[in-house]
Amino acid sequence: TYLAPFPGLSSPFQVAGDDKISIYSYKVLSSITSRVVNTMIQSKVENKAKHAQNLVFDVQIPKGAFIHNFTMNINGITFTSSIREKSAARQQYAQARAKGKAAGIVRSSALDMENFKAELNVPGGMKVQFEIHYQEMMRRKLGSYEYVIPLQPGRLAKHLEVDVRIIEPQGLRYVHVPNSLGDHFAGITTISKGEKKAHVSFKPTVAQQRKCPTCSATAVDGDFVVKYDVHRETKAGELEIFNGYFIHYFAPDNLDPLPKNILFVIDVSGSMWGLKMKQTIEAMKTILGDLRPDDHFSIVDFNHNVRTWRDDLVAATAPQKEDAKKYIQEIQPNGGTNINEALLRAIFILKEASNLGMLDPNSVSMIILVSDGDPTVGELKLTKIQKNVKQNIPEDVSLFSLGIGFDVDYDFLDRLAHENHGMAQRIFGNQETSSQMKKFYNQVSTPLLKKVEFNYPQGSVSDVTQNSFDTYFGGSEIVVAGKVDADNVQHLQSIITATSSNAELVLETLADVEGLDDFLKKEPHADPKFTEKLWAYLTINQLLAERNLAPTAALKRNLTRSILQMSLDHHIVTPFTAMLIENPERNERMLADSPQDRKRGCCQGTLGVASNGLDKSIPPWAKSTPTPEQPSHARKAPTVSTHITSVDSDPHFIIHLLKSQENICFNIDSEPGKILNLVSDPDSGIVINGQLTGAKQRENKKLSTYFGKIGFYFKNKGLKVEISTEMITLKDGSYRTRLSFLFYASTRLLVSVKKDRRVTITVDTEMSFMVLLHRMWKNHPVNVDFLGIYIPPTNRFSPSAHGLIGQFMSEPEVHIYSERPGRDPEKPEATMEVKGHKLTVISGLQKDYRTDQVFGTNVHCWFVHNSGKGFIDGHYKDYLVPHLYSFLKNP
Repeated sequence: TYLAPFPGLSSPFQVAGDDKISIYSYKVLSSITSRVVNTMIQSKVENKAKHAQNLVFDVQIPKGAFIHNFTMNINGITFTSSIREKSAARQQYAQARAKGKAAGIVRSSALDMENFKAELNVPGGMKVQFEIHYQEMMRRKLGSYEYVIPLQPGRLAKHLEVDVRIIEPQGLRYVHVPNSLGDHFAGITTISKGEKKAHVSFKPTVAQQRKCPTCSATAVDGDFVVKYDVHRETKAGELEIFNGYFIHYFAPDNLDPLPKNILFVIDVSGSMWGLKMKQTIEAMKTILGDLRPDDHFSIVDFNHNVRTWRDDLVAATAPQKEDAKKYIQEIQPNGGTNINEALLRAIFILKEASNLGMLDPNSVSMIILVSDGDPTVGELKLTKIQKNVKQNIPEDVSLFSLGIGFDVDYDFLDRLAHENHGMAQRIFGNQETSSQMKKFYNQVSTPLLKKVEFNYPQGSVSDVTQNSFDTYFGGSEIVVAGKVDADNVQHLQSIITATSSNAELVLETLADVEGLDDFLKKEPHADPKFTEKLWAYLTINQLLAERNLAPTAALKRNLTRSILQMSLDHHIVTPFTAMLIENPERNERMLADSPQDRKRGCCQGTLGVASNGLDKSIPPWAKSTPTPEQPSHARKAPTVSTHITSVDSDPHFIIHLLKSQENICFNIDSEPGKILNLVSDPDSGIVINGQLTGAKQRENKKLSTYFGKIGFYFKNKGLKVEISTEMITLKDGSYRTRLSFLFYASTRLLVSVKKDRRVTITVDTEMSFMVLLHRMWKNHPVNVDFLGIYIPPTNRFSPSAHGLIGQFMSEPEVHIYSERPGRDPEKPEATMEVKGHKLTVISGLQKDYRTDQVFGTNVHCWFVHNSGKGFIDGHYKDYLVPHLYSFLKNP
C-alpha cells in the first residue's frame, strides 16, 4: 500500500510496504538576511520493519530557488554533493553506472513549486538522514515579503520544527504568521521581534500533530507562511554594502499613481467555455471597477475573429466602466483562437491614440493578454507571432500575459511578455481563477514611476546588475546589486532619475562602505555572504534571460560560458550544471540534474535524485518499486527497456526519458517531401534532418509518410552524410563519393554498413547514430522502403540542442498519474503533466527494430496525440526546414 496521498506529490514520504517507517525528526531551518533566504530541510528516518522498504524523500522547492547542496547519511555513510559542468557530471555518472554503482534520477513538478525527490530502498533497521540546502531572493509583492515553506511530512514526527531567523538592517515594520495550517495549530507559533531582527518558531509536539487525540495521521499538511515588511526612511532607497558588494533596495511610496492606458485582450474561444469564462468575467468586472478616473482603457476580445468594445481608448468614467462590464458579461465563448490579430489590433489602438495626442505624456501604456490556448486561426507559428508583436509594439508599451489552465503554451506567453517589458503568470483554471487574476492585476495596477535609472560613480563599482527599468509599480521593489571597490572607496553615492506623475525626479543617497560591519559581524544568524549571493542570483537570472533572447549563436555561446562559470563559482545548479552526489570512496554516485527549459531560458533550481527500478545495474539499496506516477502495468508488460531515443515507421517518435525511465511516443502527420529537423545543435555544429516520403496510395483516406532520406551535417568538421533508401553519400567540401564502408581518418568519422540494412555513424568515438533500412516488397501496392534512426543517450550534445529529438537531450520533467481505463480495454489512459501542459496519454506498445528488424521488439510507451502537441515545444510545423542540412531557426 502507498501511504502518501495521490495523485500529486504533496507528501515528502511515500512508502511501499508496512507502515513502519518512522520519522525521528523533520526540521526546516531558515535564515533571511536582507531578503536573501537560506533554507535547510533535514529529515532523519528509520525503517523499523525487519524487511526493506522503498522510501521517497520528496520536498517542494520554490521555482525561483537555486539548490546548492544535498547530503544523505545512510547508516553512517555520508553522501556529499559537488557542482560540476553538466556534461562532465553526466560522464562521471555514466562511468559509475556502467560499473553497477550508480543510482538513477527523476524530476517532478507541482503546480507552483518544484520538487526535489530522492528515492531509496531502505533495509530493515537502517537509519537515513536527508539534508537539502537552497537559496532564493524574496520579491516584494503588494507591499510585503512572503516566505512560504511547504510543510508536509506525511506522518507524525517525533521532533518537528520550523525555525526562521530574520535579519533586516533597514528595520522591521512588522512580522506576521498567517494561520495557513488551520485552527488546529492556533497558538503554537511564537514570534519574537526586535528592531532589526525576528525569530519565528513552530514546534508542535507529537500529540499536537495528531489530527485527533486517537489518530495516527498528522494534521501538519499545508504551507507555513511568514510575511513581513521593512522600514523605508528615504525615497532614494537603501544602499547596503558588505564584504565587497552592494545592494540597492528601492521601494518608494506616498507617490501619486501615473495614469494608465490599458488594453485588455481576452480570449473568448470555445476552450474558455464554462468555469474559465465565468471566473474571467468575475475578475474583469472587479478590475474594471478599480480603474481610476484618469486611466484610459478598451477591451479587445477574440476567437477566430477579433472584436473591440471601443475602437479607441476611452476615459475610465463610471458610465464607461459600467458599459464595459455589460459587454464582458454578454460574451459567449466559441470558435478558434487568433492571438496574432488580437494583439496587433490592441497595439494599433494604442499607437493611434498616441499619434492623435490622446495620451498623457506621463502615462504608462500596457496590454494585458488573457488566453488559455495555442493559436488555431490566422498566424499559427509562435515565433512569427513574437516577431510581429516585437516589430509593431512601441518601445514604451509593456505586455503582460496571463495563461489560464494547463493546456496553454505558457512558455510562449512568458517569452512574449519578457520580450516586451512585461511579465507573465500562470493562472490555474479552477475556482480560484478570479482571485488569482485580480491579485496579478493588483501588482501592475499602480504605476508610480517610469524611466527609472540608477547611476553610480564610475571606478567605484563594477559588474552592476540591470540598472534601468521601464516602470516601478506600487507595492513592489527594484533591486540593483554590484561589486564595490571597498579598498579605495569609503562612501558610495547613488543618483536615481525617474518620471513621476507631476515631476522629473532626481534622488540621491549615500552609504558608508563599512556602515553595516559592526551589526552584521556580531549577528550569529546573519549570512556573511548575503550580498554576494544576491548579486550572483540577479546576475545569473539576467544572463539566462539575455541568452534566451540572444540574436546570434556566438552571443548565446558567450552567455552560456558566463552562466556556467558563475554557476561553478557559486556552487549552484543552473541549466548548465548538475550536482554529483557520491560516497567517500566515490564508488557509488548519483546525479541531480536540472534540465534547461529553453523557452523560459531559466532553470528554476529544481532537480531530483532517485533510484531506477528498471536498471539492473543499480545497487540493491537504490532499487525502487512502481509508484502511482509510474503505473505498475508498465513494468509487467512483455516489453524491453529501450534506453534509446528513436524515430521509425510512419514516422513514430519514441523519446526515452533517461531519468524517469519512461518512454513518450508521438507521430508526426506531415506531407511527402517535407523536411523535419530532428536535432539542431548550433554550439556543437551538428544537424540531423529527415525528409519524408509517402506511401504509394492512401489507406482509410490517410497517406502514410516515412523517412526516405536522413541527412547528417557535422559543420565543425565540414562533413555531410546523406543516407537514403538507395545509397549513402559523404560530402566533404568539393569531395563527394558513394560508399558502403568508409573510415575517414582525418576527422575520425566512421561510417559502417552491416548486411545492407544497418548504418552506424561514429564521430570522434563520442557520438554515434544508427540508421536502419526497411526493405519492402517491390510490388507491394502501398508500402515503400523507409529509414529509422536510433540515438543513444550517451551522445553529448550541448545545452543549446533542439529539434524534435534534440530538445529532449535535456530532459523535461514529466509527471504521469491517474491511470484509468481507456476506450480500448487494452490501452489504459493516464494524465501527464509536462512543460506546463496537462495531457491525456494512452498506454501502448511500439516497436524497436534494432534486434529484430522484421518483427521488432515491444517497447512500452505513453502516446501523445496531435503530433506531440504539448510535449514538443511549439507546433510540429516549427520544425520544418528548407534543406537536408539546414539548422533550425529560432529554436
